[in-house]
Amino acid sequence: MQGARYAVVAYVRSPVGEFVENLRRELLPGVPFLPAHLTILPPRPLKGTEAAALEMVEEACREASPFEVSMGDVETFAPATHTVFIRVAHAAYRMRELHDRLNAGVLQGEEQWPYMPHLTIAKMATEREARPIYEVAHQRWHEFQESRRIYLGQLTFVREKTENSWIDLAPVPLGGSLVSGPR
Repeated sequence: MQGARYAVVAYVRSPVGEFVENLRRELLPGVPFLPAHLTILPPRPLKGTEAAALEMVEEACREASPFEVSMGDVETFAPATHTVFIRVAHAAYRMRELHDRLNAGVLQGEEQWPYMPHLTIAKMATEREARPIYEVAHQRWHEFQESRRIYLGQLTFVREKTENSWIDLAPVPLGGSLVSGPR
């Protein structure tokens, strides 16, 4: 698809993911639903075909074993951006290795910011909008009693449909091959 942007994510279907999704619904009720995810390869246009990109994702995933990350503190990228997020504290290097392996060939792209593994809670336009979200998220995360570990056993190759709306193209297991999905 001409002009489309693509990304590679790991959906977070765990208590941590539920925490983020519920917090978003509460604090940002007018914002379209976006499943909790860890971005491995940020959005970018392709330098080739969708099929070639999917083949590259599958190859990179086949060479990587599943792993677990642990989540750290709630932080913000301010003043660069007004994004409130939970930092990946343990095994972030594994996500960086996958990012670096995928950021080549047909998927190579110029990163707007240095890659830092994290789980986005909210991306706001201004510091004034982000501050109260950060404060609530920080307090709620401090009170969170569930496991802060996330198992990454599968990545998903996605295409942007519209702003804040993505289509899953194919789930790809780590250490395996393509599960299913349209081509």
